[in-house]
Amino acid sequence: MSKINVGIVGYGNLGQGVETSLSYNDDFNLVGVFTRRDPKSLNTKAYHVDDILDFKEDIDVLILCGGSKNDIPETREFYSTHFSTVDCYDNHKDLLNHYKILDSITKENENVSIIGTGWDPGVFSVQKLYSESFLPNGESYTFYGPGLSQGHSDAVRQVNGVKYGAQYTLPNDHLVKEIEDGKEVNYTKEAAHIRDVYIVSDNTRTDEDIKEEIINMPDYFKGYETNVYFISEDEFKENHQNLNHGGYVLRRGFTNNNQATYKIELNLDSNPEFTASVAVASARAAYRFLKDKNFGAKSLFDVPPSYLSRRTTEEMIQSLL
Repeated sequence: MSKINVGIVGYGNLGQGVETSLSYNDDFNLVGVFTRRDPKSLNTKAYHVDDILDFKEDIDVLILCGGSKNDIPETREFYSTHFSTVDCYDNHKDLLNHYKILDSITKENENVSIIGTGWDPGVFSVQKLYSESFLPNGESYTFYGPGLSQGHSDAVRQVNGVKYGAQYTLPNDHLVKEIEDGKEVNYTKEAAHIRDVYIVSDNTRTDEDIKEEIINMPDYFKGYETNVYFISEDEFKENHQNLNHGGYVLRRGFTNNNQATYKIELNLDSNPEFTASVAVASARAAYRFLKDKNFGAKSLFDVPPSYLSRRTTEEMIQSLL
């Protein structure tokens, strides 16, 4: 099988994680990293993003590593017109709209776009689908954290007046205990989580104005219990550089009169590196869809598990079935 030629757009934590993941997958070839920064400042094979169309014929799949708050919505139509893409877009409330936009463009241009890869959306989404399918008589619960959220931290950093920002997602321990005790609860994502935000201000706005914009941000913070803390740059650099995160999907159901619990849990030292690993496996799937001429937008719901793997069908049956 010939190697899959990929490009990376963006070289933050996620883009660097994709580059690392590619090094563990010998069926890929990295054409280059495309960045808004000076390419010479990066210790990798890098090009300015303005030159990306020069590589259109060299790239099979483009992995988009920009932020979900602005980068992906502002560039998705351009990239999906010219390339097959994989993204880690995590604005849950906009994902259906995102899918519809990309599905139309990629079908017209004979490309493939796999959206919302990562662990949530992504891996957890598939597990929720499995658990609902296997246990139709039941209730599902998803809890995140404690840990650093990439998407929400990126959203915080887009707020005028924020020099540095990090957002931690914490599960509502009281609600978790009630569920574990078998009690009936009124579960919503908003009730299930607390969001703690740590900000270093650039002093161009008042702290109160910054806080109000954050806690009222649609799709990210509005409706959640959100705490905003303003700290010094030194404290931020000392205490808020970890990238760990995690969470779990739980479904409590019944098979006749018997209870069944389905649970999958992730504990990640590096949220972006795991997210990147899912994106790379999804790029393999995108390439296979492309070869099948199965154009259009896809989510992980649409991806056959075998398309994610380097193994042949025979190897998978022999080793995993």
